[in-house]
Amino acid sequence: MATPRRLSIAGLLPNMLTVGALCAGVTAIRFAIEGWYRTALLLILLAAVLDGLDGRIARLLRSESQIGAELDSLCDFVNFGVAPGLILWLWALQDVKAAGWIAVLIYVVSCLLRLARFNLGNRAIDKVAEKSGFQGVPSPAGAMLAFLPMFAAFSFGGSGESLPGGVVACYMALVGAAMIGRFRTPSFKKVTFEAQYVRYVVVGFAGLLAALLAYPWATLVALDLVYIGVVVFSLFRRPSDPEPLEEPTDGA
Repeated sequence: MATPRRLSIAGLLPNMLTVGALCAGVTAIRFAIEGWYRTALLLILLAAVLDGLDGRIARLLRSESQIGAELDSLCDFVNFGVAPGLILWLWALQDVKAAGWIAVLIYVVSCLLRLARFNLGNRAIDKVAEKSGFQGVPSPAGAMLAFLPMFAAFSFGGSGESLPGGVVACYMALVGAAMIGRFRTPSFKKVTFEAQYVRYVVVGFAGLLAALLAYPWATLVALDLVYIGVVVFSLFRRPSDPEPLEEPTDGA
């Protein structure tokens, strides 16, 4: 009789974080249905943080697995595809009826295609992809960009009723197109700096964290605008090497 395989709690931690992210994303939908949009956004942000941690912890503990990768991809689709689509629909798109729902479907299907392409790239990775960034906007970043109208409304103390639903719908569809685009966007884990500047990076991170705590919505708007600038720069930058399949990192 074969000895049963034993797993440590530490080895299961990455999958627990992934499931925790899914619970946060699904609960965000519940709070959005109840009209607690700020709480819903905070839960999506929590899901994004957990999504960024699970894969890195798995590599640190050397507990990567195929099921963990599949769980991560499926949870990303719910947290950064389905949940943002439904939250934005409930928040601002019901007044534009069919057009708003079309925008939701475009965004959700784009996220699905984005994740499918990411998974394909992970199974056929090469050295070129390892040295490059992402193709298109990663799904967590896409969700944060899709929420820009909500961040902006809440930063000015509003609830979003003054924002035209048609504008929000068009913007949401545009974000979906950016996720399935073939242009390159950088992976911030590839950013390096000289050791002498570490103290400035740490101080800058502390300042960013303080800004998020003191002025969360305005800070998220600023981060979105900076990232949009990066994406626009990527659109007009001439590639210097062949087009990558996809970078083998979390955050598809």
